Amino acid sequence: MIAAFSISPTAADETGSVSEAVAAAVRVVRESGLPCETNAMFTNVEGEWDEVMAVVKQAVDVVAAASPRVGLVLKADIRPGYDGQLTAKVERVEAALLD
Repeated sequence: MIAAFSISPTAADETGSVSEAVAAAVRVVRESGLPCETNAMFTNVEGEWDEVMAVVKQAVDVVAAASPRVGLVLKADIRPGYDGQLTAKVERVEAALLD
């Protein structure tokens, strides 16, 4: 499965930024060892259901440690038997653009 998720702390730090809390969540994902990528709006992670959901929970937990309230947006592509789709889906679209 691929999950695209965004975690939003509701409280900023003393500088008015949420960057440190978001960075802590991204660090959890990257340290998980699962294929992942981060863009301006979401972090995408690929793996088995239990692995991905455990990583999302850990990321929420680290943000919750810095903020009294956390927002989570999650979108998932659940397709058993397929892996490597984090890059393969993009490659298929790029190839279609060349046609």
